[in-house]
Amino acid sequence: MQQLTIQKAKNYDESLYKLLLLADPSKEIVDEYLARGECYTANIAGELAGVYVIITTRPQTAEIVNIAVKPTMQKQGIGKLLIRDAIEKAKHMGARVIEIGTGNSSMHQLSLYQKCGFRLQGIDRDFFIRHYEEEIFENGIQCRDMVRLYLDL
Repeated sequence: MQQLTIQKAKNYDESLYKLLLLADPSKEIVDEYLARGECYTANIAGELAGVYVIITTRPQTAEIVNIAVKPTMQKQGIGKLLIRDAIEKAKHMGARVIEIGTGNSSMHQLSLYQKCGFRLQGIDRDFFIRHYEEEIFENGIQCRDMVRLYLDL
């Protein structure tokens, strides 16, 4: 893999939204946390490879509310590098805990987050039923519940 650079997003163009909507299919929800947080992009040779958004949720607590890697660039360690960068950003924000949530059907993401040191915290039952109009299916499983994970910094 060529040199990966991560920087704060300068604008929210169509290519950035395309990635953000991979991780969260609701543009309204994406817009809401973009307004509250900081968005960072990963680029390889000038090409957008990945993105994440981090927000402060409570005192000394940050949350990665969106993380996505371009499908053609997945399984190359970019997601892990984005998570590590978000952890460092959270520390600089003064956070003592960083959280992340994903759907019950997101097997790859659950594995990745735990490999990065996150631990299971709880389940927000029917989160995706309550907050999304369209049903979401992934890996042949209906996405109903939000699985919450955390990492002490």
